[in-house]
Amino acid sequence: MSRAGVRVAKRSVGEGEPVFVIAEIGINHNGSLEVARKLIDGAVLAGADAVKFQKRTPELCVPREQWTLERETPWGRMTYIDYRRKVELGEREFEVIDRHCRERGILWFASAWDEAAVDFLERFDPPAYKAASASLTDHDLLRRMKATGRPLFLSTGMSTLDEIRAGVAAAGRDQLLIAHATSTYPCPVGELNLRMLDTLKAMYPDCPIGYSGHETGLAPTWAAVTLGATFIERHVTLDRAMWGSDQAASVEIGGLLRLVANIRDIERALGDGVKRVYAGELPQIEKLRRVKTAFAETA
Repeated sequence: MSRAGVRVAKRSVGEGEPVFVIAEIGINHNGSLEVARKLIDGAVLAGADAVKFQKRTPELCVPREQWTLERETPWGRMTYIDYRRKVELGEREFEVIDRHCRERGILWFASAWDEAAVDFLERFDPPAYKAASASLTDHDLLRRMKATGRPLFLSTGMSTLDEIRAGVAAAGRDQLLIAHATSTYPCPVGELNLRMLDTLKAMYPDCPIGYSGHETGLAPTWAAVTLGATFIERHVTLDRAMWGSDQAASVEIGGLLRLVANIRDIERALGDGVKRVYAGELPQIEKLRRVKTAFAETA
């Protein structure tokens, strides 16, 4: 395992390890188990390491004054609390998801938005937890997730450096993975601030640092890998035009295929920084170099 490494199930995540790719399904299933299964299958096809969902207890997560606010939904006009209940997957659905992921050989875990959600998810023996950027200041929730003894991915969007420091201190740095993020959906390229990866690596050299992206397009995520992100999280969808707040900032399955394939190419292309003369260069030496010298290292 690398200097800053955390084991998630059988995978080591950290410097010197393959980038750990998380396909964030979140609530893009819109409460449909069929859509959730299709997204899992798409993540498997693309070669992602894990899929991630979100789990909320609506009565705890929705402020009481918002319960009766009405909104238009694909199921008609309803109150906000009823909408939140509509898109929330329950025990039966997660049992199917758990079985399907095991059959397809992909890890799954979830962002727990409240402590009751942690208790709910514990019955499925998840390999890790995720704390969404919105939860970074909920120190009791961070401590509850870490108390399970499982690794915790912590997103840092919509947060100041002081809030990040306080959240990390509350969670503890053992088995902690920190994700740079900007919580705008979708996020303008000029606000991605990818050099925060360097800042976080300097602040927390003992924690794997990754990137949770909400931009349109794939290039910034590839750039994050080049800058040393040890894990990547991107929202996935069947169709960016689908109804839902996260769809427009998501990657369709075809895009996820390109995203993962090119991450693996970038990993191979970066190499190890040791200068070599490769076997494929030898014919060019004979053909093009007028003055030749002996060298010790070859591919």
